[in-house]
Amino acid sequence: MLFRPKKTELPTAETALPGRAEALPTASHHFVNGRPLKGPYPAGSEMAMFGLGCFWGAERKFWQLGDGIVVTGVGYAGGLTPNATYDEVCTGRTGHNEVVLAVFDPARISYEALLATFWESHDPTQGYRQGNDVGTQYRSGIYTFSDAQQVAAERSRDAFQERLTAAGFGRITTEIIPAPPFYWAEDYHQQYLAKVPHGYCGLGGTGVPTDC
Repeated sequence: MLFRPKKTELPTAETALPGRAEALPTASHHFVNGRPLKGPYPAGSEMAMFGLGCFWGAERKFWQLGDGIVVTGVGYAGGLTPNATYDEVCTGRTGHNEVVLAVFDPARISYEALLATFWESHDPTQGYRQGNDVGTQYRSGIYTFSDAQQVAAERSRDAFQERLTAAGFGRITTEIIPAPPFYWAEDYHQQYLAKVPHGYCGLGGTGVPTDC
């Protein structure tokens, strides 16, 4: 995640890399819990998608939430380049964000609990960066799979903004949009910090709790 070109401008359709039609090969099963990454998922499962900086540390935040999480995975979303590689994303010419896909059981953990983890795990006021990681791929984002998720995400943003303002922080820059296509990242990125426990995390929160 370090020592990459620092790109802070989203590409246009004319400047974006072309990508490819074929999906990148990736892991078949979750390294931590052994469940199939791409399903089939248990009946009643729902999906959530978040961008909050380097996806290595971000993914760990969600798999650590416990049994209500079916699987987590990392990938690229929100850009223009289909099936981009990590190296391509790092050029800043795909428009993609590094994101975490979390499949969860809403009977055991609420979407609001996932939102609380999202807000508390990073600083959503930094624009195209997160700490020392600078670039469009590190932007804060919530990508929703239903109208209910959209409403909950916007409500949680407004509530957290009040707390941030009271603590002296600036405006939230988080994009909250319907979930775009999700492209699975390469095998070695999946559950990276379980494979490399002392690897780079890259996350830091504001220290302000949320009441989501």
